[in-house]
Amino acid sequence: MPLWEELTMPEFEALAGRCRTVILPIGSLEEHGPHLPLGTDAFHAMELARRVALKREVLVAPPLFYGLCRSTREHPGTVSISGDALRAILKDLGREFYRQGLRNLVFISGHAGGAHMSAIIEAGEALLEELAEVKVAVVNLLDLLREVLAVQPDLVKTKGDGHAGEIETALMLAVYPHLVKGSAPAEWPSFPKHILVRDKRRHWPGGVWGDPSAATDKKGENILQAEAERLAQLLITLEESGSSE
Repeated sequence: MPLWEELTMPEFEALAGRCRTVILPIGSLEEHGPHLPLGTDAFHAMELARRVALKREVLVAPPLFYGLCRSTREHPGTVSISGDALRAILKDLGREFYRQGLRNLVFISGHAGGAHMSAIIEAGEALLEELAEVKVAVVNLLDLLREVLAVQPDLVKTKGDGHAGEIETALMLAVYPHLVKGSAPAEWPSFPKHILVRDKRRHWPGGVWGDPSAATDKKGENILQAEAERLAQLLITLEESGSSE
């Protein structure tokens, strides 16, 4: 499994001669309730990239642990960067990947915030305009899971589960059980519709969106397997598409 940071220069040169696809796992440094680590989003993206690399010959770049966190910014441990910073680093990385011979750029994000994902998409669009042969895919892992659940609805029990709940707790139990510190009560945020609030933590005190008690390691493993199959199929579609599409 080719992890960019573990390759020697000759190994990279040989791989880049036949592999044109790179996956960049993107996450956040963000609260995930009282029981999950701050790096959960990045850990999810990293594990999914690793599993896809076992199925197809792709290069996995070192993860980006920082993202744009809006609703959780007031919680202890959350570190947010601006949309400008996120766009800038992704464009710079995309240019460097391209310079090294990679033509299929796949950004997969375990953090699914709307402003965060918009910044990633904008960076991808800018790279399409700038680099003639590049092809870009932007994958929000929450959207990918929704596609999976449309086919396998029994994978998740909790309706509306989204952050540090059943899904993410199950994923972490499957891959990083030593980082899971028990569980947490079910919770959903109470942000008012349309109105921006200063004290975000007052509307979301525990930082959980869902029900962690429904999580199991087996459920997490099943979710990861289904996600990896879905992402592998997406890579085939990207690689076989024309760059001018």
